Amino acid sequence: MSKKAYVGLSGGVDSAVSAALLKRGGYDVVGVFIKIWQPEFIECTWEKDRIDAMRVAVALDIPFREIDLSDEYKRDVVERMVESYRTGETPNPDVTCNERVKFGSFYDWARADGADMVATGHYARIQKAEDGSYGLYRGVDAEKDQSYFLHRVSRDHLPYILFPVGGLHKSDVRELARSMRLPVAQKHDSQGLCFVGDVSMRDFLRRYIDVKEGDVLSTSGEVIGTHDGAALYTVGQRHGFRIAVAEPAKPHYVVRIDATLNAITVSDKREDTEVLEARLVDLHWLQDLEMPPTAEGQSRYREQIFTMVLRQDSRDKCIAIFNSPHTVSKGQSLVVYRGELCLGGGRIA
Repeated sequence: MSKKAYVGLSGGVDSAVSAALLKRGGYDVVGVFIKIWQPEFIECTWEKDRIDAMRVAVALDIPFREIDLSDEYKRDVVERMVESYRTGETPNPDVTCNERVKFGSFYDWARADGADMVATGHYARIQKAEDGSYGLYRGVDAEKDQSYFLHRVSRDHLPYILFPVGGLHKSDVRELARSMRLPVAQKHDSQGLCFVGDVSMRDFLRRYIDVKEGDVLSTSGEVIGTHDGAALYTVGQRHGFRIAVAEPAKPHYVVRIDATLNAITVSDKREDTEVLEARLVDLHWLQDLEMPPTAEGQSRYREQIFTMVLRQDSRDKCIAIFNSPHTVSKGQSLVVYRGELCLGGGRIA
């Protein structure tokens, strides 16, 4: 008997091609649309995506199911994200979504419902080593690689997860969709967070955080301007605030955020945003390893890899010491790699 694979059909081209490739590979494929929460003040988009997912299922002649995870999404992703911004952090909601929703609630439901494998359209790879262990690897398409957002998936789930397009480039996926005559072959990729839609993150956060105008400070503590609310900024940002006493043409960068005082500190020197080390908390490892003497790090999506040394602080904390100054933001994920292999990571504190 063929293995049963539940594929999260988002209504986009990547998940559609993933389902098609699995069916071509002999899997008994079930397409599943995951309904997530969306605020009432934003035009509903999930209904259109659901229709596209159904059209894909019809085109591939596979069963179509749906699961409502809107409560879980609002609690585990949105509310955690808003609270993180409120305290002056810059969170990674996509990391939380993969950990808690797609490979948390959805994965558990699918496996309990009879799925041998759970698949999505992520650009990443899972490979089995000679010792029988499984590892998460970067996607072949460096521009689309999503392993950064997947580093908190449970290592126990890896043997039962499939990323069918992880070994392909986006252009190849588009071509496959056209050759297979999939109804979403020409659909544009979604941009940004799925629940925000066409609303900017600043406008979205204003609905949930009581943001007020505050002081922009120089590195010496002098008030030199105003901002729209400390929760709306991130370290390294160079726009969105007003400088009253400075050279107008000179860019300034956010170097510190104080949510308690509702103040941000800026500097006209980019190097003032950089640090030589960061403390990581809430560590999550995908491999059995002692703290490596040196490792490769990534603290933002599509960021250039940098070299660092990890020093164990406690069981779930460590210090990352960078080989050269680097800009990081509190709340962001710092993901650790060894070449293409994702070792895990932690949250910058």
